[in-house]
Parts: sequence; C-alpha cells; structure tokens
Amino acid sequence: MGLRIKILGPWELTAGGDVLPLTGSRRIGLLTRLALSAGRVVTTDQLLADVWGESGAATAPKQLHIVVSKLREFLAPRALDEVIVTAPGGYCLDVPPDHVDAHLFMRLVREARACRARREIVTADRLFRQALALWRGEALAGMSAEWAQIEATRLAEERFTALEDHVELRMAAGHHHTVIAGLTVHIEAHPLRERPHAQLMLALYRAGRSSEALGVYQDARRVMIQELGIEPGAELRRLQRAILARDPVLDLTAPAQDATLGDAVAPAELPADTRAFTARDVELAWLDKALTGPGAGTSAIVAIGGPGGIGKSALAVHLAHAVADRYTDGVLYIDLHGATDGLRPLSPLEALGRLLRSLGLDGSAVPTTVDEAAARYRSLTSARNVLIILDNALDTRQVRPLIPAGPGCAVVITSRQVLTSLDGASQLNLPGLDPSDSTALLARISGPGRVHAEPEAAGRIVRLCGGLPLALRIAAARLAARPDWTLSYLADRLADATRRLDTLEYADLAVRAGIAVSLYHLKEEPSGQDAAHLFALLGLLDTPTHTPAATAALADRPERMVEATLDRLLDARLLEPAGPGRYRMHDLVRLYAHEQAGDIVQESDRVAATRRALHHYLATARTASLLLDPISPIVRNLRADQPGLHLDTPQEAIDWIELERDNLIAVARQATTRTDDPGTVEGLAASLNRPFSHRGWLTDLAEIHHQALQVAVHAGDWAGQARGHNQLGSIHKNQGRLERAVEQFERALVCWDRAGLPQRKAGTLHNLGTTYGKLGRFGDALATQDEATATAGGLRAYQAMILNGRAAVLIRMGRLDDAIDASRQSLEIWAEFDNPLGEATATDTLADAYRRAGRLDEAEAEYRRSASLHHKAGARALEAVTLWGLGDALHDLGRQDEARQCWHRSARILRDVHLLTEEELEVLLAQDLPLPPDPVKHLSAGAR
Repeated sequence: MGLRIKILGPWELTAGGDVLPLTGSRRIGLLTRLALSAGRVVTTDQLLADVWGESGAATAPKQLHIVVSKLREFLAPRALDEVIVTAPGGYCLDVPPDHVDAHLFMRLVREARACRARREIVTADRLFRQALALWRGEALAGMSAEWAQIEATRLAEERFTALEDHVELRMAAGHHHTVIAGLTVHIEAHPLRERPHAQLMLALYRAGRSSEALGVYQDARRVMIQELGIEPGAELRRLQRAILARDPVLDLTAPAQDATLGDAVAPAELPADTRAFTARDVELAWLDKALTGPGAGTSAIVAIGGPGGIGKSALAVHLAHAVADRYTDGVLYIDLHGATDGLRPLSPLEALGRLLRSLGLDGSAVPTTVDEAAARYRSLTSARNVLIILDNALDTRQVRPLIPAGPGCAVVITSRQVLTSLDGASQLNLPGLDPSDSTALLARISGPGRVHAEPEAAGRIVRLCGGLPLALRIAAARLAARPDWTLSYLADRLADATRRLDTLEYADLAVRAGIAVSLYHLKEEPSGQDAAHLFALLGLLDTPTHTPAATAALADRPERMVEATLDRLLDARLLEPAGPGRYRMHDLVRLYAHEQAGDIVQESDRVAATRRALHHYLATARTASLLLDPISPIVRNLRADQPGLHLDTPQEAIDWIELERDNLIAVARQATTRTDDPGTVEGLAASLNRPFSHRGWLTDLAEIHHQALQVAVHAGDWAGQARGHNQLGSIHKNQGRLERAVEQFERALVCWDRAGLPQRKAGTLHNLGTTYGKLGRFGDALATQDEATATAGGLRAYQAMILNGRAAVLIRMGRLDDAIDASRQSLEIWAEFDNPLGEATATDTLADAYRRAGRLDEAEAEYRRSASLHHKAGARALEAVTLWGLGDALHDLGRQDEARQCWHRSARILRDVHLLTEEELEVLLAQDLPLPPDPVKHLSAGAR
C-alpha cells in the first residue's frame, strides 16, 4: 500500500495503515528531509549539510549512498515503484505530496482560505478542521537537528495562523460562544501572540462578557511589558477603546452565512473487511497510487473489473479500510446490484437518492429526476473529501451520474463490465490468484494444518478452482464445516466435472449463481439471446481458446457477426481476452456453458455444431500440412466439411500452427470421444503429423497418434491402424527408442497387408530400414531399403526418400562414395518437386557424407544450404540438427569461434522447441567442445 510519512507530531511511517519499524537517526532524518520536499529534488550537498551536519567527514557522501540503499531496500516490499529516485545532483522522494501530512496540511489550509474568500463558509470550516486534525503534537517531535528545529518552528507558525484563521471564520458565522474555550487554551500556551488575544476579547464582548474581555486586555498588557518591555499593539489598544465605548461596529448584525458550523458526522458505511483476505499486494499498491494521482480539479476514479467470483468487491472493501483515514468527510458505500442473483440493478436515481441521504440531505429534499439529483450530488461533493465505493456496477450508464465533482473525492468502482468509456477512470483488470496465493487462501479458511498434511490434494483443489477466490472460499468453507473430510476426498469430488459446480455451493455462496446472473443480464439486452446461445455453444468445445473463425464454424454464422457477439460476451466477463482476436473461458464458466448447452441446444444441433468446429480445424491443419509437405498422399486425400482458413505460404502455416497448438491438441483429443466419426480423428492425426514434427512437438504428437490408433482399432480400420503404428514408430525413432520403433514398424507392415494396401508399405519399410541402420544392423537395413524401393514402384517421391535413407545407412557403414552417390540421386529426384523439406533432408545427408570423407569445404556449403531449406520449410528441429553438423564441419576446418556459434544456435533452437531443458542448454553452452545432444543424434538421418 502507499507510504505515509507523518511529521506533525511524533515521527511515523506507515503503509496500508500499518506502522513500519524504521530505525536509525540518519535513515529517519534523511527520509524526513526528502519528505519535506516530496516530489522535488534535494541536492546531495543539502542532504549532507542537513542530515550529516558538522560531522562532514570525508566518507559522508559514501555514507549517504549507503543510507539511501538501505532505505530503498527497506521500502521496496511496501511500494509498487522505487520511492527514493536518483536525480541529477541529488535525490527525490517520489510520493504524492499528500502522503506527507505536512504537505496535506498546507494544501487543505490553502483551499480553506480560498473557500473563505468565495464566502463558502461551511466548506472552509470543514477544510480548516481537516487540516488542524492532522496535528498530533509538536512537529518533528524528538528530532534535534538544526534544520529540523527550523522546520518545526515554521510549521508551528503555519499551524497557529491556520487555527486563528479558523477562529475568525467561525466568529464571522456567529459562533463566538464556541470559540472562547479553545482561544483561552491557545493563549495560555502562547501568551505573546496578540491576534488570539484580540479574538478572545471580541468573542467575549459579543457573548455579553465585556468585563472579561477587558480583563483579557489587561492580562495581555502585563505579560508583554514583563516579557518584552513594550505595550500591546495598536489593534489590541483600538479594540479595548471600542469595547469601553460599546462601539456598534463590534456587533455582528449579519453573520457571514446562515449555517451551523461544527463537526459533521462523517458517514462510515463500509462493510466489514474479511479476515480471509489474501495476497493482492501488487493490485493494492497500484490502486493506492491511482487514488492519489488524479488530474487537476477532478476526482480520482479507479474501476476494478473482472469476472464473477474473482474478488473485486473484497479488494475494494479491503482497500477502502486501508485508506479510509485520509478521507475526513467519510466513506460512502453502495451496492448497485449489477450482478446480484435475484435482484434488479439499482437505477441511477435510486443510487443517487441513497448517496444524497448519506451526505445529510433530508429525504424529502432529494430531487425526483436524475439530472437534478446528480446536480445536487455534485454540489454536495464539490468541496468534500470523501471516498465512494460503487460496488457491483452494471455498466457505465449506471455509474456515470454517481461520479462526484470535487478534487478531494475518490471513487472505487467494481464491475463485471469493462468500463473503459468512463472518462478519467484508471482501469484494473483483476486476475485470478496464482497457485501460491490460492493455497494460502485455502489454508487461511480451512486450517493450515490440513493443507500442510495433504499438499498434493491441496494443489489439486487449487488447480480445479482455477485461481477463482469465490471457488476457493467455498471449497475451504466446506472443509472447515466438515472436519471429517480429507482434502483428497474434496479434490476427488471436484475432479468430477459433472459435479464440480454442485460441489462449489455452500450456504449463500455458489459459483453457478455468480455466472448465471451475468448471463441473465445479458439476455435482457438487445441481441442478448444470440449471445446467450453462442455462450452455450462454446461450452461444447474443449479448446483452451476461441477464435472468431472457429466460432463461426461452430455457430454456422458469418465470422463478422460472431466476432461482435464474442466481444459482447467479453464485456459481460463470460469470456476473457487471450491475445489479439482470441478469447478464453475460465474452466468453471466452461462447465456452466456446457450445462447451458445441454439445456437449450437440441442434441442433433450439438452434434452438428461440434463437427463443424472440428472440421474447421481439420481443414486448416490439412492446408498447413500440405504447405509444409506437398507430397503427402494421405493428407492430400483428406476431406473436410468446412473450408477452414486460407493460408498461402509455409510461414503462414507455421504461424497458425504455433498459435493454435493447444487448441489442435484439444480438438484431436475431443475427436476421439466421437465414436461415430473416426475419420475426423484420423484426419487430424495425419494433418498434424508434419507440422508438429517440424516444431519438435513429439510428445504431443505421440498422444495424438495413440488416440487415433485406439479409434482405428475400435472401428476395425486396418489402414488407420497401419498409419498409427507407422507414425508412432517414427516418433520412437526420433526420440532414440529404436527397438520400440522397430516393433511399431513391424506392426504397421502387418496392418498394411491386412488392409490390402501392399504399395503403402514403402514408407514404413523405408522407416524400418533407417532404424536398422541406426541399430547397426546394416544387412537388414539395406535389404529392407531394397524391398522398399521395389514396393514403391514408380512413386518418385518415395524413391527420393528411400535413396536418402540408403545414403544414411551407407555413411554409417563407411561406404562414403556410395553414400554421396545415393544422396545426389535423391537430390536429383527432389528437384522435380517443390518440396524444401525433402531437398533439405537429402542435402543434410550429403553434407554428412562429405564431412566423413574429409571434403570439408563441400560439407560446409551443403550444411548451409540444408539449414536454409529447413528454415524455409519451418522444420526448426531439423534446422537445429543441420546447424550442429555445420558446427562440426567448421570445427574440423579450425574455425572454432564460428563452430561454437553454430552449436549455440542449434542448442537454443532445441531449447525453444522443448527438446532441451534450460538446464541442459546451460551445460552445453558452458562446454568448449560440446558433444551432440540426444535430439541431434536421434533426429539426424545421417550420423552426428
């Protein structure tokens, strides 16, 4: 929370209402000296002169630097930004001046005098009272340095003058009776000040106590002669003569304002703060700073936004309790019922009526139109210092008339809606709690001992609640109410998606109800029924995010219309932003949307909508795959019900795959649940094979192919099983699990035969042959490659692929001339196709052969060409393999620095595609002559 420095009395430093235990005379002195010039630079020389004084040791500048560092270290956990800022020639305390009570006092006094000059007596009286109430004793009490004493004397004079100005104001309003006691005390403490003597004389005279008034004069004269040896000043002497003559000029015939001045009762309407409030330190610091930095002449306004249950109201109330003491005219709180189950939102007129009555306006005097009530509200708040909490707002239209006019006011608004159209409001979009803070909240309510005893179960509960404070509070409340429940039992109940929302209901708390009210208000708006229907349809998809294109396929509507509806759901906080043109649902909101789909969408429509969305992804993945590998017959023969996105280049395909990775995994997984549609599962697996392999996402790809294989087995599809075993074998091979790869390839061959598709065995035989080569079974490898060539017949692309595999085996056998010849033949065939990937792979193998043969210059040229082709094809993992080979060739050429650069580039790519961990990367980069990492050895067609 924002720091507060109090020097109008015993020195005190606070943050969020808590006193901070700063010690050390020089630390306190330095911070105080900077505070007196808050927002302005104090030179190093001035600080040394004031705080170090006559000690002036040669080490003083270094000591100053150390003290500043220690202060920064002490203040850092309590402030959002750096508080002590280094500036040219010195330092600056970067806090709002009002965070230092002395500056706040001076501002309030200036405003009071300005109001008095405008004859706004009530407002001036209130401001004087606020200013004087800041004093808790002598300024800078306990600080004996010369500069501190000078400042204390200056501030004391400002205090006495303000007090006497206030007395004069009150007397002008006819309150001469009420000032007598205070003036008497003031004079006893400061008997040589003539002005309060004059004020007391006049007050007593107007109260009908003339003799006492003249006695005050005699007392003042005696003290001044004794202490100073002089007579009272001209003003006191004239006043004495006027009292003796009962001069009518002393009478107050027309008070400055017909009003009763005094201590108004400040409203304090805040709900109780919750003892379970947890974390949010960053948000609290941001809010505190936003509240203290409004533009000139305007109220500070902050809007806290977020979905239901995220903790907006709890944060606003906790903040208000922490800062309430700086709003001397009180705190107003109103629940606008913008998202309260079973209650309609308050109208602006109803809300204004409540606020006006809280400000002291009699009920019968409250205007009956919005414009008149808003004008009266602005008038009453124009010179007040009040904090207003507008909780649970529906939208901007509801809150705009409730914004006060005065610069001393502050407003905190909470709403599920995005209130960006509210002028001057600072916006805070409240996120969910992170796992650590979520666990702390769970422990605070249910008991730390239970969480400590079952940390894994606590982690499951936290994950299933998705960082939503409301859900965590309900889960914890259930545990607190049921001591016999273990955390594991509750976690198991929450893990059942069909029961999760039921489990997250307790007493008057319910996640389901919180989501339902947003949907209810949405339905009441124009086109709200369409948005509610789309919300239910989105519950049919398991994708982590939603795009307008995929949603348009899901809803069978134009993308332009769907995008506007998605934005409406975003405004209602039923969706969250997930990047440009992308939306997400909280897991608990998704469960509610799924419930809604079951309630309002016919089963046949649910089936059709889901298929349209899956086929949108299938069609686009097919396009991306063919851009990266144009010769794939399996992918080319795929058909989809939807057109999918239009992609033109391999780079566009790569970009789309990168953005949609998680969604593609999700739709592939969801497709396996549709037992009546095995073709979609197989199509997605086939179309994702090349793009995912290019990026090195082998673990994800293995899961997809395993799911597709299970579907094919269930459907009795031998060709599908063959493809599944073949692709799983390739993944095992690329991960170095060679024996398991052989097993999968052999199963694939059997399935091809059972499917009656012997020619399709060529690709599997090629894969099996290269795997035999890596195992050192060279005879089996060459025989299998020969069989693959015979099976491929006239399929030229297969011939090029098999020749390249044969070259890789020959390299391992040491038959380098034969390997070079086979690689060149492969490249000649690839030249007939526009296939950068095939050409890149063959070129890499040729480079390996050249390097093994000692033809290093030729090897370097081919490695560079292969790396460029792999990059063009988007095959990042294979690009890394080639770069490692280039590094080896450069090392052999004696170009060590260039070699190291290539190895490092290769390793960083492997880290980026998650084939190396950060720790493994660090180990590699630390080695002068690194050995090739496992991904390079496994993915290399030739030999590394």
